[in-house]
Amino acid sequence: MNDTKPEASTPKTFQYRLVIYNLAIVICIALAVCLYNYNSYRMSTIDSAAENSANRINTLSDRFNIAYDEMVNILINCAERNSTFFSSSSIYSPSRQDSKYNLFASDALRDLCAVSGYSRYIYKLTIYQKDHFTLQAGIASGDRNDIDQIMAAPWFEEYLTQTTSQYSLKLTDNPFTYNRSAVPKLLPMLRPLRHSGTIPMQDAWVFLGISPKLYEDNLNASSSSHIYAVTREGEIIASKDQAELPVSDLITQLLADSQSSGCFRQAVNGEACIISYHKQPYSGLLLFEVLPVSELNIDHHVILNTMMIIFLFCCLIGLTLSLLVSRQLTAPIKRLIDRLETISTGNFDYDASIETNDEIGVIGKQINSMSVRIAGLMESRVQNEKEKKDLEIKMLQAQINPHFLYNTLDSIKWIATMQKNSGIVQVVTALSSLLKNMAKGFNEKVTLRQELEFLDNYVTIEKIRYIELFDVETELDDPSLYDAKIIKLTLQPIVENAIFSGIEPSGRFGLIQIRAYAKDQVLYVTVTDNGIGISPENIEKLLSDTSRVTRSNMSGIGLPNVDRRLKLVYGEAYGITVESELDSYTKITIALPLEF
Repeated sequence: MNDTKPEASTPKTFQYRLVIYNLAIVICIALAVCLYNYNSYRMSTIDSAAENSANRINTLSDRFNIAYDEMVNILINCAERNSTFFSSSSIYSPSRQDSKYNLFASDALRDLCAVSGYSRYIYKLTIYQKDHFTLQAGIASGDRNDIDQIMAAPWFEEYLTQTTSQYSLKLTDNPFTYNRSAVPKLLPMLRPLRHSGTIPMQDAWVFLGISPKLYEDNLNASSSSHIYAVTREGEIIASKDQAELPVSDLITQLLADSQSSGCFRQAVNGEACIISYHKQPYSGLLLFEVLPVSELNIDHHVILNTMMIIFLFCCLIGLTLSLLVSRQLTAPIKRLIDRLETISTGNFDYDASIETNDEIGVIGKQINSMSVRIAGLMESRVQNEKEKKDLEIKMLQAQINPHFLYNTLDSIKWIATMQKNSGIVQVVTALSSLLKNMAKGFNEKVTLRQELEFLDNYVTIEKIRYIELFDVETELDDPSLYDAKIIKLTLQPIVENAIFSGIEPSGRFGLIQIRAYAKDQVLYVTVTDNGIGISPENIEKLLSDTSRVTRSNMSGIGLPNVDRRLKLVYGEAYGITVESELDSYTKITIALPLEF
């Protein structure tokens, strides 16, 4: 078996705990401040990135809108202004279809494209009037089948009847077979010639094919990594997307949105992103940017350094304040501890230094009050012990050598027995019992039955002495009270007082009634006599004078001493009370705790 004792834990002082608790609170606050600053910085960065994204989209949208307006203007100038290419309307007559004028018109057409600033994105510009002329310009070379391929395109009839406000961009297959692999898609525009007279629209029109490279070059020049240009039908004209994000659902969502522009946050492919978009009303172009939050330029190193500085600064301030506050709080507590240690040595003097104007001062006042009460209680206890010792000495002095008398009386008893004197035998037997019980001590607790038997011996002697001058009756409300505890020699002095001070002076036959009953765990024993009684002023003095010792009784134990003995054993709440009426009765009540 291991008998080793566990090591005692290191005591935690109040100051230590206060510093630890305060430091824990400060650390929590510092962490909260750091997290708040980090979140604020992050949200500020995201908001700034969203604003920049919206600005980029608006800038690109304005640029694309200018390009769109230029293309529409070229189409309208070619379709409605004959002076652009020819000096007069006579150029449209068959007689004027010579190479000189065709060359002049073609040059004018190329110059018109060049002036717009977007000539490198005009794939083909064709002006056609059946049986009169065909003029072409643009980055693609011409072919004899161009007119037939344009007119065979599925969109030709629809585009020919569109008004200016209906020129929305649509991405279609390149109708020119000879260069389709290089430019597979075009953004076509078509408008009938307004100065062709009565010729049907299908025989006189202007075609403008825009290369998607116009949008690709502008998007590639942008600083964004994920940006798209989409037609009203949801076809991507151009895009710059290094990660190739799945944006088909997003395109459908943006096209269905009633707002023309906006900026919001949404998860794309499971990643939080900033979405900025703008829709052009006439071209139908949707331009939007997808900016993943993870790709934002958030300087985590700077954030961590700032958070660390804030955290350390808060901890330093918290530790300093904790030490200062704990020192202010523990100083009065230390004074209380010192005062308690002084009290433990037996010094109960008043100490004003521990009574401050705060909660700890209230404790100090209570400690001072407690020390004063303890000093008073100790002084009272010393006085009680002294009184108890003096009372025992007096009671011992009241004994008339019971052991010697017991042996002597035993001899007298045998002599009287031999002489057949029953009266002497009865008295000596009772007196022997009295002395025998007195020899065992005075503060011993006996049962009420034993106390009554002891009293009966005393009454037997007194009846012989006074020749049946009085009688004694005993009554118990409950037979179980015979087993209740009572201090020995409690009833004898009271009955003795009733005989000598009540019945004997009255000169008439007396009756002493003894009654015992219990109430609220208190045992009450009353001794009532029909003697001369006691005056009220004497009742007041009877129990207060502890120096009175009646000389005419056997034991010398007076009522004040009996009362004091009960109070010393059971407490001040118990003892003797006296009730009397002159020339009528005296009733003495004994109260003590009910115990068996």
